[in-house]
Amino acid sequence: MSAESTKTAMDGADNLSHDDFISGATEAMERYLTFRTDNLIFGVSTNYIIEIITNHVITAMPMMPNYVKGIINLRGQIVPIIDIRLRLGKPAIEYTSTTCVIVLNVDSVFIGIIVDAVEQVLDIDYSRISSVPASNREELVSGMISMPDNKVVLLLDCETLVNNS
Repeated sequence: MSAESTKTAMDGADNLSHDDFISGATEAMERYLTFRTDNLIFGVSTNYIIEIITNHVITAMPMMPNYVKGIINLRGQIVPIIDIRLRLGKPAIEYTSTTCVIVLNVDSVFIGIIVDAVEQVLDIDYSRISSVPASNREELVSGMISMPDNKVVLLLDCETLVNNS
């Protein structure tokens, strides 16, 4: 993998305007990277993110669930790769130039998730996070937040993703 094929999760974050962040900085804030999958917007805490890979070669593994696309070798670390769209029970699509892998480190377990596109980095105030209605609860969603533009960001539960994949 070349240096051009990877970038850190925070690349470009400094280029975002103040309007790209949820204002009102307090001590109860956390930074989230948002990404799009199947026309849904998800957020993942940047505390888990190792890097974003845009050029990846995945080695397929036999006898795995359809959402496990295989593994990659990331500087000597074997990282399983999950297509988050398939993991959520959504239909498969062709990968495009915006498709990328977000590599996460959750409690010393590395995992990569294939997403349709990375959006932006937001500072999210914990007090603005709502719980997911029990009747609509997605097993991989720990909460949601309503954005000023009336979009909803679903917060990915990384521990559940790692423990149930």
